[in-house]
Amino acid sequence: MPKAAVFGKTTKVDLPNELFDEPFHQSLVHESARADLASRRRGTASTLTRGEVAFTTAKAWRQKGTGRARVGALGVSSRFGGGVTFGPKPRHYTVKVNRKARRRALRSALSVHAERGSVAILDATAFDTPSTKNAAEALAKWGGRTPVLIIVTAEETGAMKSFRNIPRTTVIEVGAAGVADIIGAAAIVISETALKSFEERLSGAETKEEATA
Repeated sequence: MPKAAVFGKTTKVDLPNELFDEPFHQSLVHESARADLASRRRGTASTLTRGEVAFTTAKAWRQKGTGRARVGALGVSSRFGGGVTFGPKPRHYTVKVNRKARRRALRSALSVHAERGSVAILDATAFDTPSTKNAAEALAKWGGRTPVLIIVTAEETGAMKSFRNIPRTTVIEVGAAGVADIIGAAAIVISETALKSFEERLSGAETKEEATA
């Protein structure tokens, strides 16, 4: 059974096999991380085409008799201020990943940290009163590698405020934690409440977020 250090203490606790004993599935982890990162793209880039720029479509000057080269409309892409050819338009970058595959990839990412000893459990009640100093000292005492990902629940605001201003430390709510976040961190710290939420999320019961995905 994998073990993890208790954050701020010298003791260790057992981690649930259901979350931290999954073999590494490279293809699933890559697919899920790609989907996580793609879903964060806003996709709002937009350019004007030749038909949308504020130019008349009339011929700029007559074909012959002016001594100048022949020319058509001024809104073509080869002229300054003209429309853009094949430019970006608003779109979504969502990549669909099956629910079971996403859960397995998440368990796989958590298991990687358990295997290399880069996961710790946090008692968030110790940070009911926000204290960045105490949080930084606890991180230094643990000696985890950076960048560090702190995973808490939305109710644990004290812990969230304590860690969020520490360099190379990212605080995220457990419901928003994806494969890209976990696999991209050198070490992770999970609160006890967030760990229970992970168990419910990955046990097979459909969550509200997954139901609307």
